Amino acid sequence: MPGQAASAVADAHSEHMVLPSDSVRPVHPVTAKMMAQRADSLQLKIADRITTFAGSMPFVYIHAAAFVVWMLVFERSPWPTLTLIVSLEAIFLSAFVLIGQNRQAAFQQAKADHDFVESELELKTNTDLTRQIHLLTTELHRRVVVEGRS
Repeated sequence: MPGQAASAVADAHSEHMVLPSDSVRPVHPVTAKMMAQRADSLQLKIADRITTFAGSMPFVYIHAAAFVVWMLVFERSPWPTLTLIVSLEAIFLSAFVLIGQNRQAAFQQAKADHDFVESELELKTNTDLTRQIHLLTTELHRRVVVEGRS
């Protein structure tokens, strides 16, 4: 009986886990699902590329150089067009940051939900195993101690 329960636990988890090998790291099931959704959506791919670039040092260097050139070559003072462009860019970049935060929050919630279900399954399995061990111990005690006297 205990061997069957342990096998059931292993079977229940094998469908959710990627076993490590030389070239593949284990991936959480929620992560795999989210990665598949991102790969299927052109909008999410574009948003990922924009936020990846906007969060990089080349983005900072390009903008610093562009601002300097704009201020020195195109507008002498007080840079009204540059201010408008930078403001619009900030609006769009903040929208991409919010998109990223919303996706991260959804991922964290999905992961927490998955982990809760898995921990509840573990708790149920452990409880069942503990009950089976108790029954086996009680039966063993009965056979050794009680029947051994007769």
